Amino acid sequence: MSACATFFIGCPTTVVDCLPEGMAKREAYRNHIGFCKGTLDMLILRTLQWGPQHGHGIGQAIRLKSEDALQIEHGSLYPAFHRLERQGWLSSEWRPSEANRRAKYYKLTPAGKRQLAREQSKWDAVVRTVARVMRPSEGG
Repeated sequence: MSACATFFIGCPTTVVDCLPEGMAKREAYRNHIGFCKGTLDMLILRTLQWGPQHGHGIGQAIRLKSEDALQIEHGSLYPAFHRLERQGWLSSEWRPSEANRRAKYYKLTPAGKRQLAREQSKWDAVVRTVARVMRPSEGG
């Protein structure tokens, strides 16, 4: 499995698993760029910082907070939940959803809160570094 999720450039954005190197990409994927799975993990952890949520709700919250710029495919979202739960950063329980259907709710653990802080710090460093390259200071 690839170590990437893919974000579509423009509106709306769809997150899908990366295609293996050399595989012909369909027309629909021509404007996609790859981001490391850690980015998706960070978005999930951040969303759960606002409180427990079921899987579909987490995807919707990311979409809404990004003003429809990020739409996450279930094929990327649910494997990320399982990975984060195995790491001990999420816990889960089955309970009725708002529509009174059985849904798996995810909750951020104390270890997940610490991981979110680490991921946020790394993300901030990446953004600063890329900004230095993309927007060098006048005369620099």
